[in-house]
Amino acid sequence: MALQIKVEFHCHTVYSSDSIVSIDDLMAACKIKGIHKVVITDHNTIRGALEAKQKFPEQVIVGEEVRTCDGGEFLCAFISEEVPKELPWKTALKLLKDQGAFIAAAHPFDHARHGWQENQLLEMQADLDALEVFNSRTINGAFNNKAAQFARQHGFQTLVGSDAHSLIELGRATATMPDFNSAADLREALPQAVFQAKRSSALIHFTSVYARFHKHFFMLI
Repeated sequence: MALQIKVEFHCHTVYSSDSIVSIDDLMAACKIKGIHKVVITDHNTIRGALEAKQKFPEQVIVGEEVRTCDGGEFLCAFISEEVPKELPWKTALKLLKDQGAFIAAAHPFDHARHGWQENQLLEMQADLDALEVFNSRTINGAFNNKAAQFARQHGFQTLVGSDAHSLIELGRATATMPDFNSAADLREALPQAVFQAKRSSALIHFTSVYARFHKHFFMLI
């Protein structure tokens, strides 16, 4: 039987504007919470993920949460080149595909946080590896339910993510699955994943407000 690991697919560090989690603190929390691999998906940058990969090469996967200008956000893993924000979604998707990334649509129906339209998702389906059908930071659970239902109806592979911007959120939504070391391995292993998912309190969004305030006055990244 293949080695089973616990994976966090969606989390942020101090390199995101709305988080003050350091790389070392993130990885220490992963150890405490039994998370074997973590995809660091800072907003529109891979700086933090690359730093973490150098320090923790066996545990860290370089990812990015990419905001587009005419749609939602892509959640990607196994990337080597940063994709700029605010590109047309077709352009961003091509840049990710060209580097062989694993690509998911982040919180697809949470339109308070850059959701996607159904016609967009269907148009990109052949190039998407998954839909994030559960995001712990989604305040309205109906958005997660709609994503899961849409994935079932249209045959999308599924993914869950904590979307952690603070240490307390890390591990709220994880997958237990066979180990993997590349985007191709991940595509093969994901259908065997068992998800563990809990929503975070709506109050957790105040940690992001605090992070922005703290950085504005006290930190330079």
